[in-house]
Amino acid sequence: MAQKQDKTAAAEAKKARKAASKAKRTQLFQAFNMQRKEDKALIPLMLGVFLGVTGVIFVLGLFIGMQWVVLPVGVALGLLGAVILFGRRVQRNVYGKAEGQPGAAGWALDNMRGRWRVTSGVAATTQGDFVHRVLGRPGVVLVAEGSSHRVKSLLAQEKKRVSRVVGDTPIYDFIVGNDENQVPLSKLQQRIMRLPNNLKPAQIDALEKRMAALASRNAGTQMPKGPMPQGAKMRSVQRAMRRR
Repeated sequence: MAQKQDKTAAAEAKKARKAASKAKRTQLFQAFNMQRKEDKALIPLMLGVFLGVTGVIFVLGLFIGMQWVVLPVGVALGLLGAVILFGRRVQRNVYGKAEGQPGAAGWALDNMRGRWRVTSGVAATTQGDFVHRVLGRPGVVLVAEGSSHRVKSLLAQEKKRVSRVVGDTPIYDFIVGNDENQVPLSKLQQRIMRLPNNLKPAQIDALEKRMAALASRNAGTQMPKGPMPQGAKMRSVQRAMRRR
């Protein structure tokens, strides 16, 4: 009886893996079609990268008389290069559409890789300005988006509130935008991930508990779920591409 149950469970798990793999392929194909229609240079560039990388590996193989042996390696690397190019152009296209829309910074933070604790819309105005909070190895990161003359004071108020709770924990703050001393949306994740590691995982857990006691005035009630319809799907597409 137990053996039969194990076989059934194994069959169900195999079926689930196949379904998940099919869903990832479908998602990638849909993303490729969407990008291809908007980006006319995509296919020529991907083909150029594939042929270029494969050709270089093949030529290098000629020098050691093993060109046909290394050709499969060149093909694999060429495909990898084409997929990486595709992923970067999709990401650039998505960020371009999201830039300037309410909630875009919160969407970008939610899609960061790694164990970041993101709380969107911890402070907000009725005009669509937001401050988001991120907890991680650097400490506390506050990210503001909206009208520059309003978010500065909103960010300063939130930073003052947070400092009363976190003590000596480092607090970093950024304003998303394209003006001086602001961070472009497309570079926000990179800037945060380059911050120094100041806390250990246990300290982050303790910090999160302390931050939970800090009441938010807006409680995310005005926070949009994403800057664009396909924004919520982008994380799954990126994960699928990284796993291929």
